[in-house]
Order: sequence, then C-alpha cells, then structure tokens
Amino acid sequence: MNTFGNRFRLTTFGESHGPAIGGVIDGCPAGLAVDYVLLEAEMTRRHVGAHATTRHESDNVEFLSGIYDGKTLGTPIAFIIRNSDARSSDYDALDKLLRPGHADFTTLQRYGIRDPRGGGRASGRETAVRVAAGAIAKMILNGKGIGITAMASCGTPAENDSIGGTIECTIEGVPAGLGNPIFDKLNARLAAAMMSIPSAIGFEMGTGFDAAQMQGSEFRDNWCVSDGHVATTTNHCGGIQGGISNGMPITFRTAFHPVVTIPQPTECLAPDHTLTTVTPAGRHDRCHLPRTVVVVEAMAALTIVDFVV
Repeated sequence: MNTFGNRFRLTTFGESHGPAIGGVIDGCPAGLAVDYVLLEAEMTRRHVGAHATTRHESDNVEFLSGIYDGKTLGTPIAFIIRNSDARSSDYDALDKLLRPGHADFTTLQRYGIRDPRGGGRASGRETAVRVAAGAIAKMILNGKGIGITAMASCGTPAENDSIGGTIECTIEGVPAGLGNPIFDKLNARLAAAMMSIPSAIGFEMGTGFDAAQMQGSEFRDNWCVSDGHVATTTNHCGGIQGGISNGMPITFRTAFHPVVTIPQPTECLAPDHTLTTVTPAGRHDRCHLPRTVVVVEAMAALTIVDFVV
C-alpha cells in the first residue's frame, strides 16, 4: 500500500508534520546521469499557484544511496525531504475531532490510531516524494523520446472557500505494444496511479465519458498508413486499445475535488459521536490544481517507466 510499480518501484514514507518524508526507488537502471537541474525544477513546480498553501518547504532532495559521481548505481535510491515549516500546534483543536470529507474518520477506523497533524499520510505533502521519484523516471523516459505534459483547468475560489478542477495529461512518444491485457492494462495502471493522488475523484481516457453518447461508427479510430507508419485518423481511445498502447499520444483527464478543510465554521465529529463546531486552523490550498499538475506528470512517468525499464 506504500509501494507503487513492479519493475521500477517507489516506496514512500513519512507524515505531513514528521521530521521528514522520503522514498526508496528500486529497479532504476545503472548509469543514468542524474539531471539535478530537472529535479529542482520539478520540485519547484509543486509550489506554484496563486491560491496555494502558505506553508513554505524548501523541498531539497537529499540522496542517501544509489547514486555515485552523479550517476545511478542500479542499487536502491533512498532519499529524504525534510519538513522545516510545519506548525503542528495549528491542529491541537482537532486532536480528538474528525473533520468532514477528510480521511480522519476512515484512517481511525482502519488503524485505530491516527496522526491529526496536517492529515498525516493522507496529506498532499506526501506527493513531494512522488515528484522527486517522477523526475528520475522522466530522466529515463526523456532518453527514450517519451515526453509528458499536463495542464490544469479550474476556476477562482470564493473568499474562505476552495475549488477543484481537472488536469489533462498527454504522453507522447510511447511506442505501440506497452501494457498487458485483462488485469494489467496500461489504462488501468494509469487510472490507479491518478486515483492514488489526494483528492482525485474521477478519471477518463481519450474521449472519456462522452463516448457513452457516441455511435460505434463515430467512436472507432480508423487506420491511417503513411510511408509504412501506422496511425489512426482520430484518437478517441486515448492511445490505448485492449490495455496496450497503439503508438498514438496517450491522453487522459483526472478530476479533483476541492480541498475540504477550509477556514469556515465546520461541524466535526467528537469521540462521543456528538457534533462540535470549530473553525479549522492550519494552512491549506484554496485551489491546489496548479501545483498538482506536476504530481499528475510524475505518476504518469512512474507508470510508463515501469513498462520500459
């Protein structure tokens, strides 16, 4: 439950207000030149957004193993990202209270204990680890001519409220033949990757749910052959058929619900099952979509690289 991938595997650890978060990458090929400029740029992208949280973490990635003289060794790559701007006292009032729409209740039901500071493992803070690992995956994919770009679509949040939106992602340069039928479909793996991101609420490939209103003759992607290169005239399927890539750009969209912890009077569930109204403190995004774009790209990279290493 804390590990993603089969051949290229990422295991993450740490809580939002612990001393550090981090990860271990296993299965990275040896000899990869680590692009530290790309890594820093990716980590910086996770901070962008006019309505982002005012929590400011440097997000410096400290590698503990697996890299020597700027190149990967083929051994596990362990790294940490220290938490330096946590304000745990903001959550003192919520120590025994369960916020609505959050993972407080379900985490307590699952484990019988929870870390109330910033949401613990359920916090978006954990995604910094994914972005770091995703940067390593992108370095591998860049060398194979595979590029990933995403963009957010969202509105403007009202005062003391939040808003969600959608992120559309395109993966280009993926050769035909990646993925497996039945239970290991490439589109199923992408869906699982996207739905693992905090606040993800929906996923669709290609034409997506609009395909439900189309005729078969309209939806099918007809062949187009030029100079021996096989392509399709449309891309309603989003670049994947039968769970396997067909060589066309892979396109998908992920919907994200708004951040549910907002600075408004909120009815929280007390241990005796009564409702107690509090105004949650803490620093939260009013719109997290702009800085979630790089997280979507990271999870897409981790998914694709797992099929090519």
